Amino acid sequence: MDAGSTAPSSSSAASAAAAAAAAATATATTSMEDFQTPAAAISRWKFEVSRQYQHLLDKTTPHVLNRWLGTLAVAFVYALRVYLIQGFYVVSYGLGIHLLNLLIGFLSPQVDPEIQSLSEGPTLPTRSNDEFRPFVRRLPEFKFWYSITKAFCIAFVMTFFSAFDVPVFWPILLFYWVVLFTLTMRRQISHMIKYKYVPFTLGKQRYNGKRASAESASLSED
Repeated sequence: MDAGSTAPSSSSAASAAAAAAAAATATATTSMEDFQTPAAAISRWKFEVSRQYQHLLDKTTPHVLNRWLGTLAVAFVYALRVYLIQGFYVVSYGLGIHLLNLLIGFLSPQVDPEIQSLSEGPTLPTRSNDEFRPFVRRLPEFKFWYSITKAFCIAFVMTFFSAFDVPVFWPILLFYWVVLFTLTMRRQISHMIKYKYVPFTLGKQRYNGKRASAESASLSED
C-alpha cells in the first residue's frame, strides 16, 4: 500500500513541475514577443536618438563662439531665402516676436528684484562695497542659443509650405515690431536702472593681488 501510494504522488509532482516549467517558458516567450513589438522597437530607437542628440549638445557647450557663428550662418541662410522668394513675412514677424521674448529672458535675472525685495532674501548688489553675487539669468546662455537656433530652423522649414505664406504689407509688420522692440527694451532698461544690475560680466567686481595686499595692509595698520 505504501509503495503504490508513493508512485502516484511522485508522478503528480513531476507533472506539476513540468506544467510550471511550461508556464514559465510561455511567459518568457510572451514577454520576448512584447519586447520585440514595433512599438517597443520605435521607443528604443527614439531613446537612442535622443541620447545621441543630447550627447552632441553637451559636447558643444564649451564652444560658445563656434555655436554662435553657426547660428549666424543659419540666420543668414533664412534671411537670404526670405529675400529671394519675397514672402513669408508673417513667419518672419512671428520669429522676431519669439526672439524678442528670448532676449528679455536672457537679460532678466532669475528672480525678479521687485519680488525679491518684498521678501527678506538677498538682493542684487547695488554698491561697490556690497558682497559680490554673480548675475543669474532667467534664461541661461546655452538655452538662449539653442532656442534661437531652433527657431530659425523651424522658420526655415516653414518657408517650404505655401500655407504659411500669408499676403501682407510687410512694412506694417516691420513698424509694429520696431515699436514693440523699443517699448520692451525701454521697460527692461528702466528695470535695470531701478534695481542697479547689469546682465553682463563687464563692470562686475573683481579682485587682484595688488588690491588684496593693499586691503590686508590697511587691516594690519588698523
